[in-house]
Amino acid sequence: MNAEQSRIAVVTGAGSGIGRAVAVELLGGGWSVALAGRRIGTLEETAALGPEGASLAVATDVARPEDVAALFAATVERFGRVDLLFNNAGTFGPGGVPVEELPYDAWRHVVDTNLNGAFLCAQAAFRQMKGQAPQGGRIINNGSISAHTPRPHSVAYTATKHALTGLTKSLSLDGRPYSIAVGQIDIGNAATDMTRRMETGALQANGVVAPEPVMDVADVARTVRHMAELPLAANVQFATVLATSMPYVGRG
Repeated sequence: MNAEQSRIAVVTGAGSGIGRAVAVELLGGGWSVALAGRRIGTLEETAALGPEGASLAVATDVARPEDVAALFAATVERFGRVDLLFNNAGTFGPGGVPVEELPYDAWRHVVDTNLNGAFLCAQAAFRQMKGQAPQGGRIINNGSISAHTPRPHSVAYTATKHALTGLTKSLSLDGRPYSIAVGQIDIGNAATDMTRRMETGALQANGVVAPEPVMDVADVARTVRHMAELPLAANVQFATVLATSMPYVGRG
């Protein structure tokens, strides 16, 4: 694909937070973007932040195989191919619930969204990237600091994010013959609605509730774009981007 042709991205969880910031960053860089999320209204709000006609909003529950298939079919029908999947959709689940009190339905919802959804989207992207001409593309999974170390009372979220690291490594290996590059960005305390509580106080491993610093989500978006725009011969396998003074190094 030459430089004059628009590159095509699929961004899940594009209606808010990190997904919206990344979508807007890509749109500003000349990408065409399929915006996926459960609420069409918020996706349309994201689309309005970019150039007219450069995005496609597709209501998608990533935990539903039929929704994911429809997302990629709509993307290819509109734009012709897929060069990037930013696998971002996720949920923390019920916060502050001890493991012995976590309802199974809540556990299952987090696993279905964070892990099964990431797999389904990656699988669909893999199929498309393998079969298109020119062959190949890039998948960037949104891991988390919780892919490395947990917070208190986060068993479902932490388990899925650790599993996502394994998914990233396996996809990276399996993608080699087809010019499919796969990496992961692990993000700590980007300022979004999901992390707003960090600024007022978050439970620490020693039982103390303490405010935590956050960083501008635009800094995350620029990092994702850097990863996305590398030639397929180069790959950022893992990147960790975090608020400089957050309690991660030495957590606990």
